[in-house]
Amino acid sequence: MEILIFIAGAAGYAGIEYLFRGYTHWTMVLTGGACLLAFYCYTKEAKDTPILVKAAVGACIVTVFEFCVGLVVNVWFGWHVWDYSREPGNLMGQICPLFSFAWFLLCLAILMLFSPLNSWYTSSRKTSISDRYHRRIK
Repeated sequence: MEILIFIAGAAGYAGIEYLFRGYTHWTMVLTGGACLLAFYCYTKEAKDTPILVKAAVGACIVTVFEFCVGLVVNVWFGWHVWDYSREPGNLMGQICPLFSFAWFLLCLAILMLFSPLNSWYTSSRKTSISDRYHRRIK
């Protein structure tokens, strides 16, 4: 399941970048996959956490990934994949409050879209495991 989450994050983020910027970079594809996978792992453990808190934690996850990857690809390697230096409140041109808020909205959308799907998947798996158990007893 985790590999599918990674692939969905990689493809989804690349698609978002193509829509808004017209291009993406291979490092962003990998980062998008890693971010969604980390967010997925967090939400599995935080089942009873309010949705707004989950979205805020998701925004923090993405922002930390963005900062760390930015230090490597933009500062260390000098690839200039993105530059937020003109955005208010930026940190070294790698992250800024505006994009952290965008990640919050994206995480909120992901939670709202996929929470019903996850509930269905979880309940269908419990039913099928229970059915298998009862079949063996009979």
